Amino acid sequence: MIVEKRRFPSPSQHVRLYSICYLSNGLKVKGLLAEPAAPGRYDGFLYLRGGIKSVGMVRPGRIIQFASQGFVVFAPFYRGNQGGEGNEDFAGEDREDAFSAFRLLQQHPQVKKGRIHIFGFSRGGIMGMLTAIEMGRHAASFVSWGGVSDMNLTYEERQDLRRMMKRVIGGTPKKVPDEYKWRTPFDQVNKIEAPVLLIHGEKDQNVSIQHSYLFEEKLKQLHKPVETWYYSTFTHYFPPKENRRIVRQLTQWMKNR
Repeated sequence: MIVEKRRFPSPSQHVRLYSICYLSNGLKVKGLLAEPAAPGRYDGFLYLRGGIKSVGMVRPGRIIQFASQGFVVFAPFYRGNQGGEGNEDFAGEDREDAFSAFRLLQQHPQVKKGRIHIFGFSRGGIMGMLTAIEMGRHAASFVSWGGVSDMNLTYEERQDLRRMMKRVIGGTPKKVPDEYKWRTPFDQVNKIEAPVLLIHGEKDQNVSIQHSYLFEEKLKQLHKPVETWYYSTFTHYFPPKENRRIVRQLTQWMKNR
């Protein structure tokens, strides 16, 4: 799975950082791996970033934040980024990069067996949903923070993204409805076995809270375990102090699952 592993400067003496090159459906894809420096076995944490290309790129500080809570964290950059092969296609074939990253954590010597959590932020929410569906009972939990759940809704809401979506996905929802449906897997939510936590700011204008409402409703219809932390005053980006507090809370939530 791992083709290359290089030490990456870490801002914390308690966490080792590595730049990783791994295989995803035959493509060499890059990512960032964080390991607690203290010996021992830890839960795994798959961090699925938002955005596309250089927008929303993985930040070492964010990865350190989660690793410091006692996790081995792996964050794929997705294909075509940071020197990786292939091209991102917005929750299309690049979903394989998330699946392969999950399997990489399964093989990591410091990760406890059966204890890998999925975390998706923004566009990473739909990547996380797809991964939770693919991994079924192998995922310990899934947290979606300000996460996309419906690609048609994203096209409707984000006029500034339409040009990119038409280019990457192949057209509008009316022109290529199957491509958008493939990227909106509500018909497969029954395959999610992991408990789900949805975190969302009600004033989010990047990814409206409607995405979480839709996902929550679908999970409840199927009697799947779901918890929601909705914040009436927050947007897509939470204030730093609240962000840190919620990170501590959600990582504790994961460990208790």
